[in-house]
Amino acid sequence: MQGERLPDLTQDETHHDNQISSKKLAANRFKTALQLGRPLVGIWSMLNSTNVTEGLGWAGFDWLLIDGEHAPVSLDNAISHMRALKGTPTVPIVRLAWNDRILLKRHLDAGADVIMLPYVQNAEEAASAVTFMRYPPLGTRGVAAIHRASRYGQIPDYLERANEELVLIVQVETHEALDKVDEIADVEGVDAIFFGPGDLAASMGMLGQAGDPAVTAKINEAMAIVHNSGKKAGVLAPNPTIAAQHIKAGFDFVSVANDAAILFGSARAIAENFQSLARK
Repeated sequence: MQGERLPDLTQDETHHDNQISSKKLAANRFKTALQLGRPLVGIWSMLNSTNVTEGLGWAGFDWLLIDGEHAPVSLDNAISHMRALKGTPTVPIVRLAWNDRILLKRHLDAGADVIMLPYVQNAEEAASAVTFMRYPPLGTRGVAAIHRASRYGQIPDYLERANEELVLIVQVETHEALDKVDEIADVEGVDAIFFGPGDLAASMGMLGQAGDPAVTAKINEAMAIVHNSGKKAGVLAPNPTIAAQHIKAGFDFVSVANDAAILFGSARAIAENFQSLARK
């Protein structure tokens, strides 16, 4: 399966038509793709522009992170971004601002089926997230008959199958959480652990040094623990060099770029180049 892209249902009209006519909940594409046996390459989106999101959806990334924690992304915005990616081969991951029952309920009902939660510090917090995401009797997610996730009631088996088709990614971002990563990974219902080097560096006394080798080493050690638990491991890379290292190290999904950094970094380089010419 090496080199294979995510399953692209947009290229299979017959399959797409059958899915609509059968009115059954489709298999989670991200969960399926994690079994391909190669790292999934992703991009972080902070610009909150659906035009940018849609364009990036066709750029060749496996997944795109809609950032509801550090970007001004509302629930309505998140829905718009998911719609923009709907016809593309790129899968949306929605990061919420916090591990919160109400936020989870509203975004799940809105159709987010791959959720990332920041700053999960221990197994208890991870278990709470699992409970918030699942319908009874396995959890406490509120039940609605009509919402976007069920195509407004047109998927009759949504309530029966939602629990198994949702993906929960919890972020481990502090030195304290790293010490408990094995316990967090062992929580049933947690599908993957994602490592954030920025907050981890800060918790290690190295604020603003996400690319420090000591931070990368800690993350690599934790990845091995996660894999030993049978769960998937993802990471945000602070620069292209470390992104390549993470891919070679065996991470299951890696964020290799950021839309804001691409735009503003390129803009600065262009401005500096032509300003230097103008000053001569």
